[in-house]
Amino acid sequence: MQRSQWISVFTGIVAVILGVGYLILVQVLDWRGGEMLPAPVDLSFLF
Repeated sequence: MQRSQWISVFTGIVAVILGVGYLILVQVLDWRGGEMLPAPVDLSFLF
């Protein structure tokens, strides 16, 4: 394999690892519990 192919394979593996890591992080944070509330919608700071 040429150098450019190795680089593309390496970056693909890194992307998959980052994606799986992100999904695991989200699951861990969700597993901790706590009610998930939306952000408050208060636009008074604009005026």
